Amino acid sequence: MSPARVARRLSGWGRYPVADCELARPRTAEAALELLEQDCGDLIARGCGRSYGDSSLNQRLTIGTGALDRILAFDAERGTVTCEAGVTIGDLIATFLPRGWFPSVTPGTKFVSLGGAIAADVHGKNHHRDGSFSEIVDFIDLALGSGRGERCSRQENADLFAATCGGMGLTGLILRAGLRLRKVESAWIRQRRIRTAGLDATMDALNEGSVWAYSVAWIDCMSKGAALGRGVVFLGEHANVGELPAVKRIKPLAASTSRRPGVPIDLPAFALGSRAVQMFNAAYYRLQAPAEGLTGVDPYFYPLDGIENWNRAYGRRGFVQYQCVIPEEESRDGMQRLLSEISSARTGSFLAVLKKMGKESPGALSFPMPGYTLALDFPVSDANLALLDRLDAILAEHHGRIYLAKDSRASAAALRSGYPQLGAFLDVRDRFGLTERFSSIQSKRLKL
Repeated sequence: MSPARVARRLSGWGRYPVADCELARPRTAEAALELLEQDCGDLIARGCGRSYGDSSLNQRLTIGTGALDRILAFDAERGTVTCEAGVTIGDLIATFLPRGWFPSVTPGTKFVSLGGAIAADVHGKNHHRDGSFSEIVDFIDLALGSGRGERCSRQENADLFAATCGGMGLTGLILRAGLRLRKVESAWIRQRRIRTAGLDATMDALNEGSVWAYSVAWIDCMSKGAALGRGVVFLGEHANVGELPAVKRIKPLAASTSRRPGVPIDLPAFALGSRAVQMFNAAYYRLQAPAEGLTGVDPYFYPLDGIENWNRAYGRRGFVQYQCVIPEEESRDGMQRLLSEISSARTGSFLAVLKKMGKESPGALSFPMPGYTLALDFPVSDANLALLDRLDAILAEHHGRIYLAKDSRASAAALRSGYPQLGAFLDVRDRFGLTERFSSIQSKRLKL
């Protein structure tokens, strides 16, 4: 039986833009296939709604996959798991970390569905070593426009597999997938914290820290002059049992838990002004003294997940996240220009993150490539949207690309300048009859 449709005002995690959508929530994969067979119009899938902009919004029909949340099979010898698309990274951690397994690739939030992780081909703090999420996916069961299902992998329907990984839901409805987990001895991360004086030092620390499994840097994007790009680099490794103090060796796989504070109201504009950002960044930089020690998986991988509804901190108009990657050979000059433009605009971000990226991802529309990626949050305002247009221009000059999972406002031209495999992606869409079937507000804006 097809699920009922209800009218909902929906947005991505950035709360911008907001759209009136028809939402259907099938409770089983069979119901999802039946819905696709009976409905002939365009639609898009939506998991946890953690993409930041309009990629999971279709006003005519948005299909919520949250009820497709069953873990179907697990091979304890190989660490492979088969799940429905609505299972989250957090579900995997809660189920398998006590057994000594952890997601091999994880983004900066565990509140993301596996379908969404594949569609965005998410990456984590270990991209420089392990690549993006598609690297750990063995197969995808995909529902096409007619309602029929197709198994996609590197061996079977390989072009459809490559288009689906990073394809932002535009190749079909992901029903289930098989992926590989990583064996770990504990629920703890051995962390080294390095404070840097400027952009060159930050990038050097990330480069030298690439021998570690995980690395990420927070950047003070309000700093100027010689201090431009100063920050704090966080390096990490999964701690072995022998590296834990005696009290933690008793239950090494027991993850620490704590009550999640929240942001109960939309903060006023003055709390987001340049002076507030400057003061916060300066204080945070001073507090992050160089150190080495143990931290839990949650504070290391998912610091913002510890604050419920943190997206409300940017006020009622919402915020946009800007994430880009610049090829390694142009990254220092490109990052300096981007940060200089942001600092000069005096509209910096509380959350500015710099990471070193590894190899090009196999997905036709995947974001990662060798180089450095910068992610920043900006409250929605005319001035900030104009700033992002200027950042797009700088990015194009340095042959970079924007991240579609974070985008809510880029132009079609900005997209095309950074994705050389876009033609191959569009060809797959056409050959499988998907162009008129799967679309989002984002795909229409970007002419995908």
